[in-house]
Amino acid sequence: MSPYPDNSRSRRNAAFLLGAVAFLSFIYFYEGGGWNQNSRFDLLRAIVERHTLQIDAYHENTQDLAHFNGHYYSDKAPGVVFLAVPVAVAARSVLQIAGVDPNSVRGEFFLSYVVGVFTIALPTAFAAVCLFYLGLRLGAGASGAGFAAIVMCIGTALWAYASLFWAHALVGACLIFGFAAALKLRDGEHEFFWALIVGVAAGWATVTEYPAAPASAALAFLALWAVGKRRESRLRVAAGIAIGAGICVLVLVGYLYAAFGSLRPSYAYYDPNSFSFMQQRGYLGLTYPHPDRLLKLLFGCSRGLLFASPVLVAAPVGLWKLWRDRTYAVPASVAAGIATYYFLFNASFYWWKAGLSFGPRYAGACIPLLCLGLAVSWSRAGRAGRGVLLVLAACGVFVSLMAVSTTSQLSMQDSCPIVHSTWPAFWSGHMAINRDSMLIPSEAGSSGRYGAFNLGQLLGLQGLASLVPLLLAWAIAGFLWMRIRRQTA
Repeated sequence: MSPYPDNSRSRRNAAFLLGAVAFLSFIYFYEGGGWNQNSRFDLLRAIVERHTLQIDAYHENTQDLAHFNGHYYSDKAPGVVFLAVPVAVAARSVLQIAGVDPNSVRGEFFLSYVVGVFTIALPTAFAAVCLFYLGLRLGAGASGAGFAAIVMCIGTALWAYASLFWAHALVGACLIFGFAAALKLRDGEHEFFWALIVGVAAGWATVTEYPAAPASAALAFLALWAVGKRRESRLRVAAGIAIGAGICVLVLVGYLYAAFGSLRPSYAYYDPNSFSFMQQRGYLGLTYPHPDRLLKLLFGCSRGLLFASPVLVAAPVGLWKLWRDRTYAVPASVAAGIATYYFLFNASFYWWKAGLSFGPRYAGACIPLLCLGLAVSWSRAGRAGRGVLLVLAACGVFVSLMAVSTTSQLSMQDSCPIVHSTWPAFWSGHMAINRDSMLIPSEAGSSGRYGAFNLGQLLGLQGLASLVPLLLAWAIAGFLWMRIRRQTA
C-alpha cells in the first residue's frame, strides 16, 4: 500500500514530481517535420493566419492531404489543431511583444515547437499524474502507481508521440482522463460534473482521432456502470455524458460541413492518385484483423510493442489480476477491451506500419490504459518480480531514449530500424537527425536548419553530451522521490 496518507502533501508532491519529469522529457526533444505533423500545422496556420480551413498556401510540405472542389485540406481529424489555435494566438502575441515577427521564418519555427508543448506534451504529462492517482485508487500503492506513470512516459513509444505534433498521445490522455472521471462516479458525489468530464474527454478523443469512437463509447458504458442501478444517478450521468459528448460532436460535424459539406471523414477525400488503397481495400483501408500483422504489432522488430517496451508484457497480467477482484472487474475489462480494440484496428489496416513511426502508432492511444496493468503487477509482485520489471522497464526507457534522441520517425521498409539505424546513430552521437521541417519549402530552404533539435543542443552541447541536462534532471527527480518516501515511511 501507499506510504502516503490520503490527501497528504507528500502524495501531491510525488504527483507533481512525476508530472514535471514527464513534461520535461517530452519537451526536451523537438522532432522536426513530417507529413503527419505538417498536415496539422498547415491547418493551424491556415486558421490563424488566413482564417480558412483550406491549406492551399501551405500544402507543399506534406502528402497527408484531402482534396475537395479544387482545394487542399488536412486529412486529419481537427481536435489537435483546434486545441492549438488559442495557443498559437497567444504565442504570436508574445512574439510581437518580444519584437519578433510571428509571420517570419523564425516566428513560425518557434510556433511549431510551442504548439506541441502545450497541446501534446502538457496534456500527456497531466495524463501521467492522472495515471498515478488511478494507480493509488486501484490499490497499487505509490511505488506501483509511480512505476506505471514513469514507464508510460519514458519507457514506451508514447514518449515519441508526446514529442511530436501528432494525435495519439493526446487521444491517450483523453481516454485516461475519461476513465478516471468514470471511476470518480463511484464516490456518488458531483455526478453530473464527472459525467460531463467523461463526455468531453471521450468526445474530444474522437474529435482528435476518428478511430477513438469505439473507445469513447466504452468509457460512456463504464460511467453508467459506475453509478449502479440508481435511476436518478443514471439520468444525471447520461445527461452529463450526452452534453459533453454532444458539444464535441457539434465541433466535429461543424468542421466537416464547413470543409466538405458532408459528414464523411476527411480521409474520404484523398486524391485518387494518393493512398489508393484507401479507396480500393475495404472501408478507407480497413478490412479485418490479420493475425500475422497482429503478431508483428506485438512482437515484431519493426513496430512491435513488446520489442520496444518489453515491460508491457506484465500489463495484461495486471489487468487480469484486477479483473479477478470483483470491485474492479468492469474497469479492468473496459481497459483491456479498449487496448484489444486498438490492436485489432491496427491489424485491420492496410497501412498497418503507419509510415515513418516508432512502435504500433495506430494503437498508441491505448498505452496509458495498458499501463494501469503495470501498476497492479508491480504492487502484487515479490522482490524478485519487481527486479525483473525494473530491468524490462530500463530496456524500454533506453530504446525510447535512443528513438527520441535520434529520430522516432523510423523507416517503414527497414525490417528492424531500431537495430539497423537507431542504435548506430545513437552511439555515434548523431542526435536530432531529422532535417525535415514543419515549415513550407520556401521558408525552410535546403539547409536543414529548421529541423529537429533537443534542448541540450540549444545550450551548445553536441552528440551524447546534449542529453546530459535531461539525465541530470532525472537524477535530481530520483533523489527527490526517495526523499519524499523517506519522509513518509
